[in-house]
Amino acid sequence: MRIANLKDRLTLLTEGGAIDVEQESGGRFGADPQAVFAQWRAFRAWVSEADLDDAQAARIDGDSPGPPSPRPRQVFAIGLNYREHAAEGGYTGPTVPSVFTKFPTCLAGQNASVRVASPRVDWEIELVALVGEPAYRVSRDQAWSHVAGLTVGQDISARDVQYTGTSPQFSLAKSFPGFGPTGPWLITPDEIADPDDLHLLCTLNGETVQEAHTAEMILSVPELIAHISSTCPMLPGDLVFTGTPAGVGHRRNPPRYLGPGDELVSTIEGIGSLRTRFVTAD
Repeated sequence: MRIANLKDRLTLLTEGGAIDVEQESGGRFGADPQAVFAQWRAFRAWVSEADLDDAQAARIDGDSPGPPSPRPRQVFAIGLNYREHAAEGGYTGPTVPSVFTKFPTCLAGQNASVRVASPRVDWEIELVALVGEPAYRVSRDQAWSHVAGLTVGQDISARDVQYTGTSPQFSLAKSFPGFGPTGPWLITPDEIADPDDLHLLCTLNGETVQEAHTAEMILSVPELIAHISSTCPMLPGDLVFTGTPAGVGHRRNPPRYLGPGDELVSTIEGIGSLRTRFVTAD
């Protein structure tokens, strides 16, 4: 199952096109894309039982989907979760997750125009897991059952802000408006052959800058959920940015940063491609 946020309306994507969930369900599920996660089990049951063959499917050409979870209560993010990325920064891989947050106001969707907020704006492609069922003290073996779906994420960072002060400012540096693109839609794990091993590809103006597989993550999606939920109750609609592989601009020699006119495209196998354009800051 694929769902999207089209024009701020919850939309089910089928081979025939895009189905407006509120209209097709007769109001059982509302139009707000965020609200469905609090009803995730019931929504999945409805989709599995509904006769959608005759549904009024609209074309989606030209639409730019918004973030699948536009107003999550919590956004977790993981640092140094690929060994080569840790190594390019001079670190060893962690034995427990390095967890920080991106504040929800940074989220954006497909084809976002993001202002270059500093002279040292960097890119990171990330697999993003979205929580469906509440998770608290969940075991690794149970973790996938709490995941509503997966989407593509870009963890955009202002490196100058990140390294201001006596300790890194991860959360603020990664939370300027538009610094958390996600999308283009959400796909449930059962639609993916192996959700633990997905190919990642990130290009900048057509040039490959990052390429890896999620199987290379030091700590897998289930391990991350088990660790985070051992402390924090994870809520329906919450996001987990799972970390980025090697190839970020800040660690290149010389460093390379994003500027106005740049286009970043991040593609994850089985999910899709997320496109972001960068524009001059006000």
